[in-house]
Amino acid sequence: MIGEVTGIRKIRMLYLQLLYRCNFACLHCFHGERLQYADAFTADEAISLLALMRDQYATQAVTLLGGEPFVHRELPQVVRHAKEELGQRVEICTNGYRIERRLAEIAPHLDLLRVSLEGVGSTNDGIRRLGSYQSALNALSLAQDLGVAAGATMTVTSRNIGEVVSLARILAQLGVKQLKLHHLRPVGNAADHPELLVTDLAAYGRLREELHSVKLPLEVIVDEDLSEHGTPEVCAPSGGPHEIDRIEADPRGALTMSCKAVGKDSHAFWYEKTSGCIVHRPSATDELTVSVPDVVYARV
Repeated sequence: MIGEVTGIRKIRMLYLQLLYRCNFACLHCFHGERLQYADAFTADEAISLLALMRDQYATQAVTLLGGEPFVHRELPQVVRHAKEELGQRVEICTNGYRIERRLAEIAPHLDLLRVSLEGVGSTNDGIRRLGSYQSALNALSLAQDLGVAAGATMTVTSRNIGEVVSLARILAQLGVKQLKLHHLRPVGNAADHPELLVTDLAAYGRLREELHSVKLPLEVIVDEDLSEHGTPEVCAPSGGPHEIDRIEADPRGALTMSCKAVGKDSHAFWYEKTSGCIVHRPSATDELTVSVPDVVYARV
């Protein structure tokens, strides 16, 4: 269905939000009130979507996220099947809170553990949850012991923009190879916390200069819209590509792609869980999170 409407024939990665539910209520979370929603994929539904994407769009990798994927009871089943039966590269994006037992269980089938952090120590805990910083470091340390590659993400806010380099150095000591920096958008919980927004846009330029000037022992990838010029224009609905990097499925089955790739159809596709099919709903107007390119700004 996606191919017929958009011309896209290959999608490299599926970002699969298994559920909305989370054991955190971070101040900046874009899900907002959806964190309380019960929508979720069962293991069978998730596996069926993974198989469909592999067979129809040559999808090679899956990133499992939420909500918090480690609170999903059937996470090990999804991870094992994706890796062993479907041959997918499997990544998980997590808050890293008390996941040690389940991480050890799925480690043989996991290619990358990516943990979200929002600064060093109390800065992170003030945005996420008391004790979450140390718990995240513990998870990253265990990943190193288990032989699982580790990465991290950070949403840049007014509170943590000055801690990017110091956090990167701490993460590198734990074997983390990559830190992704994301732009904060005033949606979900962040809409209720405008104090987190970076209002001095020149601060993004200073951050980039700092990343250029220091030698960090890991790769840092920066959202293109972390710029004093704001979010770049990304919508180009005509003549889109035949191959794209990712598609994202939310817990209801709504599918989202960058509007740069598919224009007005960027959020007009749904995975019907009962029938196991993707359908086109051109009148869909659900909230869209537009994907913008990442730029590598620092690496060894």
